[in-house]
Amino acid sequence: MQGGPKIKHLDDVPWEEMLRFRLRDGTIASIWEKWIELSPRYIAFYNKWDPGAMTANHGHHGDHINLILQGEIRCGDIVCREGTHIMLEYGDTFGPWVAGPEGCTLYGFVAGEGASFQGDPKLWQECLDAHGAEMLPVPMPKRMPPWWTAKMRTSTMINWVADETD
Repeated sequence: MQGGPKIKHLDDVPWEEMLRFRLRDGTIASIWEKWIELSPRYIAFYNKWDPGAMTANHGHHGDHINLILQGEIRCGDIVCREGTHIMLEYGDTFGPWVAGPEGCTLYGFVAGEGASFQGDPKLWQECLDAHGAEMLPVPMPKRMPPWWTAKMRTSTMINWVADETD
């Protein structure tokens, strides 16, 4: 027990760039995430997707919810717009997801240690090809939880590189 609630404002949490893409028209689109709470027992996060940003088919090590706060994300013909709640149980996969023309803002929570695992890599490549997108490298997040480090370094769903300024 912590002895009471942990209260944090989003302004006090730094952004981490999670994914970056060059889209067909040359536009750069990223997914930015704020890890509000990090624990081996759960993760609470807030993220913003630029228009056209995307994620691979994947799941998480723990039950997982997303609540769309603004904009939309799409998976094929499925459109999840503002107010949509997405629930996945441990082991379920979803996506690939693509942000709509206004981008997307969402809140998420994963029970358990929260690291992601890859779904079907063929679906991911088909999504990238269909959108003429290229995944670009981004610096490894600075607040990476130590229990994720080994798992995430070997993931093909991200393209994190050592930050040259460290």
